[in-house]
Parts: sequence; C-alpha cells; structure tokens
Amino acid sequence: MRREIAGKLESSRVPRYTSYPTAPSFDGRVTAGTYASWLGAIAAGEAVSLYLHVPFCHQLCWYCGCNTTITHDQTRVDAYMHALHRELALVAEHLPAGLRLGHLHWGGGTPSIVGSAGFGEAMQAVARHFEPVAGAERAIELDPRHLDAPTMDALAAHGIDRASLGVQTFDPGVQRAINRVQSEACTARAVEGLRDRGVRGISFDLLYGLPHQTPSISRTTALAVADMAPDRVSVFGYAHLPGRMRHQRMIDDAALADAEGRWAQFEAIEEVLLAAGYVQIGLDHFARPDDSMARAVRTGTLRRNFQGYTTDTSAVLLGLGSSAIGGLPQGHVQNHTRLPEWRRAIDAGRLPTARGYALSPQERIDRDTIETIMCRGNVDLAAIADRHAVPLARCEPVAERFAALETMGAVTRRGTRIEVAPSCRPLWRMVASAFDRHLDPATTRHAPAV
Repeated sequence: MRREIAGKLESSRVPRYTSYPTAPSFDGRVTAGTYASWLGAIAAGEAVSLYLHVPFCHQLCWYCGCNTTITHDQTRVDAYMHALHRELALVAEHLPAGLRLGHLHWGGGTPSIVGSAGFGEAMQAVARHFEPVAGAERAIELDPRHLDAPTMDALAAHGIDRASLGVQTFDPGVQRAINRVQSEACTARAVEGLRDRGVRGISFDLLYGLPHQTPSISRTTALAVADMAPDRVSVFGYAHLPGRMRHQRMIDDAALADAEGRWAQFEAIEEVLLAAGYVQIGLDHFARPDDSMARAVRTGTLRRNFQGYTTDTSAVLLGLGSSAIGGLPQGHVQNHTRLPEWRRAIDAGRLPTARGYALSPQERIDRDTIETIMCRGNVDLAAIADRHAVPLARCEPVAERFAALETMGAVTRRGTRIEVAPSCRPLWRMVASAFDRHLDPATTRHAPAV
C-alpha cells in the first residue's frame, strides 16, 4: 500500500497545520490596533502562554526553514534582546491586570546565543509582568554544539524544565550534506549536563528526507537516540523549498529520496522508537509513556500550535520577537520578519504587528476539525457540529479531496465519524487538508505530503 499511495502523492504538498488558516493566508488587514483590541479582550486572571523568538545562529544549516540570521556579534544579539524587553512591556500595556503565565517556549534560531546573562535578564522581565502557573512547562530549543556550562546553569536557575535538542541525523555523510556536523558524543554531553542540573525533560528533533539519507541510516540514528533515552522525539520530514529558501540550493536535489523513500525512512525510525517503548504521538512525535505528552493523548487534551504538538491548553499564545506568531481566539498575529522594521515599530512605541488573520465562524469550525485530526487521526463531525452549534453540513470536508482519499484507502467514514487507516498515519496532514478551504492544491509553498 505504501508504494501505491506514495506514488500518487509524489508531487502533493500540504501545510503542517500548526495553525489554521496557515501563515500564507495572513495579510495586513490585521494591524497593531487589531492586536491591541484582542489583547484587551483577554479575561483578567486567564493563563496565557508565551513564545520568545531569537532569530540568530552561529552557522547556517542548509536544510533550515526558520527565520534566522547568522552572526558572531554579541552586541547585535544584546541589542535585539533589549528591544525584545521593550516589546514585552508594550504588549503588557494592553493586557488586563493579573494574567498568569502558563507555558513558556524559547525558539529560534538558537536561543542560547543570548548567553547566560541575557537569558537571566529576559526571564526576570517576564516575571515582572506575569504570575507563574505552577507546573507549567518552561522550554527552550538548543544546539548541542553551542551549549556551555554557564548557559546550562542559567537555564536551570530560571526554571527551564524542557530542552529540545536539534539532532536531525548522526550520519556524518548526511551531516556534511546539510552543513551541520554534530557528533553523538557532543549531543550526549549536552544531555548529561542538562540532566545533572535538573533539566529532566529532554526532547530530540530528527529529520527524514535529507540528502543521501536512507532507511538504514535513519535506523542507525534512531538506535543511537534510543540509547540516550530522551523523553520525547519529534520526527519531521525535510521540506525542500529552494525557491523560497535560497540556502537550500546548496542541497543536491538528486540526493533526495522520493515519497516512497521518505516514507520508508520514517518507518525505520518509527520501528526503532516503538520497540524502545515510546508511544506514538500525533503525526510525528514519540514520547515515553510517563511523559506529560503521552498522558495528554490518553486524556484527550493534546493540542497543536505554532510549536507543534503540545500539552499547552491555553487559548492565548503571545509571540514576541521578529517574525513571531501569536494565536488568540479571534485569530492569528505575526510580527515584522525583517529586524529593522520590527525594531522601528518598537522604538516608536507601537506593537510590531505586520499581518495576521481574523477568523470567520466557518474557519473556527474548520480549525477545530483540522486540529482534531492532527492530534487524534480521527474526528466525529457530529461532535464538531454540536460544539459549534451549527448544522452538520457546515462541518463536511471538500467533497472531491475527501473522495480521493477514500479511493486511495487512506480514510474510512462510518456515519459522521472519519478515521485515518492505521497504516496511513503519515497522511494525517493530507486528510486534514480535505477541510482546508484556503488550500490551493497546485501550490508548491508547503512541505511534501509525505
């Protein structure tokens, strides 16, 4: 079945659905004024979440699809962080008093580039504006190649309890092909250093579909990962978009696997992790059975936001930093991507909102349906209709797309309940796309369907 389905999807591209509508649909109709009104509508005492974006790295990885800038100038990083503090204060001016802080996530880029002092100052600034929620996750993305003892000390001192380490692959040949050479020993030292300091939640990020990667190479990396026993492992498919990401042109197109090869690489990693006792989470995550994400699956509280799968149940995610995206019940907002524009707005005392999207009632329904599929692999349309108090017809998928998935054998429908076939788990995004009324099937701006 894999060969047959993969062949049909060779040229298919669909969003990762970390939001709906997805970022390409955002536009300038959502302004700083719009965002300010949304912030003011948050209920006093509500728990909100915070995302802090640091768009700097020491070295460019050729596979990267993030908003990042290469720098070795610490004064530039320090100036950015001072502007980030001012943005936080601007956002706080529009918020009701007494808000509590749930989850906090540092992303990038390489957030640890701010250094131990810069990190401590930022965490103190956050503490001045929010009351912490006990037990809420404090997470940061890290590059093990650039992680020193003072930085690890600072992370532990300021309550970081989850570190997401970029691994991608341990194969030296693939590493050279993506310009990211990182030994197993380097990663193991980072894991040991963090755990010794009490940062117990360790997550690894892996990629499949990289140049020269094979199922055998993927399996070898997965075995090494299992030996280090992280609490969570995310397994993402590399999205080759050289038309949008100029640095990806350094990657040889001929060295990339086709859809069937990508699927086989994912299955090789999946087999190793399941055998090691991990629980499969959503589309592309794995967790130990006692991890909070595995518990969220069992209780039906798993969510999906701009950071991917999460245990964060807050309805409000505030994004700070250049290009950062936030989500609120009313819709999505994104800051200016270009650093000068982001900084000019802050210097002028304005929220640095560049664009966003205000959700219509129908889009709220579709967002709910898509997130349910992405978190569970199934959905009961009658339950969605009841939750939104609308007729069932408002919850139906795009007929032509869904019929193609049924013919393919990827989904089954019994009454109002839709389920993805167990063997077609990698196609959850494709099934979700049947409810995406914004999607242009001919677009090439999204990641491959498999």
